[in-house]
Amino acid sequence: MPDQNAVVIDLKFARSGVVEALKTAFPGRPVIDMGDPANAGRDLSGAPYAVVWKPDPSLFDRARDLKVIFSGGAGVDHILSAYTLPDLPVVRFVDRSLTDRMSEWVVLQCLTHLRGVLAYARQQRERVWNEFSPQPEARDVTVGVMGLGVLGEDAVRKLKVMGFDVIGWSRRKREIEGVETFDAGGIDAFLGRTDILVGLLPLTPDTRGLYNASLFSRLRQGGALGGPVFINAGRGGSQVEADIVTALEAGTLVAASLDVFEQEPLSPESPLWGLDNVVITPHAAAASDVSALFRHVERQIARFESGESLEHVVDRTAGY
Repeated sequence: MPDQNAVVIDLKFARSGVVEALKTAFPGRPVIDMGDPANAGRDLSGAPYAVVWKPDPSLFDRARDLKVIFSGGAGVDHILSAYTLPDLPVVRFVDRSLTDRMSEWVVLQCLTHLRGVLAYARQQRERVWNEFSPQPEARDVTVGVMGLGVLGEDAVRKLKVMGFDVIGWSRRKREIEGVETFDAGGIDAFLGRTDILVGLLPLTPDTRGLYNASLFSRLRQGGALGGPVFINAGRGGSQVEADIVTALEAGTLVAASLDVFEQEPLSPESPLWGLDNVVITPHAAAASDVSALFRHVERQIARFESGESLEHVVDRTAGY
């Protein structure tokens, strides 16, 4: 039987990063790295903690004495939707580095569309010298952020620093100083004012397929960018990609930046690849820093073992 203080690691991350981070993580505590072939059939009973990202389906049956499950990322739908879980706390990964990376990506995409980067890139390939005019300022563009958790709130603040007019939406009303926010009942008013829609929502039954033709048609048409832009770094299951393609081809959307997809990796046959008004990144907007993840887990284990409450525990009913 494993040591009673063991941590089970089952992360579908780059192996080199996991192996390197484990050299200094969890000092004095046994670690069972399921990415090591030597642990393939190892007895996991007795281990109280597991750190997972898309783990082996048998893990929760084999590790039957778990006390806490730690998600390897900010999202937890990969655990909640794919496994039958024991009635245990599930803890999200919340960390400054992950939050900063997500906000960097969101700000980058908003500036990309504000400053016509895709159009200028086309001109460069064609060796065309032409300045687009007029050039809108950030203050002329309203960015609507859907999802006002840790990631969304940080993105809102940083977009405001860049000068954008920023509004926010969440299912339940959130108060953010200096930002007008909307709840579920105000979604039409929110969408009707939005030029750039930023999706940072978790994947739940309520958000699956939310970004669809109906929603895109309610965004502000025209505006400083000539039409609405869709940016999604939340969850691919929240978007309907066929509707995104149709909206882009019809002009209901003028551009998009997508980091997440219904199926990953994105199929080479997807028409999104061929659209020159679309930015595609491979679910890399806020890649987890494995060392930061393990430090986060260490802090939470210390709290748990000293009798303090765990932080960032998932509401299993709400799904985040």
